[in-house]
Amino acid sequence: MATVEISQTAQSQLRLLPEGRTLGVIGAGVMGQTLLGGLLESGLVSTADVWATTKSAESCKKVSASLGIVAECDYRAHIPSASVLLLCVKPRQLAGVIQKLKDADLPADTLLISIAAGFTIGQLEGLMGTENPWIRAMPNTPCIVRSGMTVLSAGTHANELHLDIARRIFEAVGLCRVVEEHYMNAITALSGSGPAYIYLILEALADAGVRVGLPRELALTLVTQTMQGATKMVQDSGRHPASLRDDVTTPAGCTIAGLLMLEDGKIRSVLARAIEEATRTAAQLGNPK
Repeated sequence: MATVEISQTAQSQLRLLPEGRTLGVIGAGVMGQTLLGGLLESGLVSTADVWATTKSAESCKKVSASLGIVAECDYRAHIPSASVLLLCVKPRQLAGVIQKLKDADLPADTLLISIAAGFTIGQLEGLMGTENPWIRAMPNTPCIVRSGMTVLSAGTHANELHLDIARRIFEAVGLCRVVEEHYMNAITALSGSGPAYIYLILEALADAGVRVGLPRELALTLVTQTMQGATKMVQDSGRHPASLRDDVTTPAGCTIAGLLMLEDGKIRSVLARAIEEATRTAAQLGNPK
């Protein structure tokens, strides 16, 4: 009997939602489905606890079949039970979604989490016009393989409990950190957009391998495993990347020859300028024309 009671207590602590309440995902595209999948796999919610919506009946059917959950275009009937709403729509669609929520019977305690780049907490709260708690989140696409990086910022009416709920949601698909909101645009440029830069570099290195005579499949395997290993060494060792680079760079060796060519090409400057430009663009996304 004692074992059963402990198990029930643990299960209760694991639950993300109050009894009888639900979690809804508005915009069950790639990221929306990824978050739902992570939540279901982690056991934080059951299929009966969640629902989703997409733009078309066809896509709703696909989401429902894939995840085993309710997915409907008209989600108004689900709003009164919602404890958490994940708004996973594009920035240009967000204002319209918020207007629909204002017109629905949204509970005053429903936690609203937006992943729309560029929209500040002030804008979100202003558009909603209620005292619902908001969390602004910026995940990235490696969440798909449960290796994502997400940052969170809390709104005016959000407390530690709300942050904990959001943290648990995004930790189901990777790492999660709470940051001050003024970092968000820079993080969007560095982490949110970052996988695209890494893919470009990865592709370029693999092409270089082909150029010097390697089969493409072998070149790609070498580059991806090398990149993964180098990243893990930075994470696990706690050493500065420059220090680890020095370990590879022997006097008069081939590594220093290659590094000098990269420096001649101003790789540092190009990458830094790319992040600066992406940061400026991210800041404009919340002000669609």
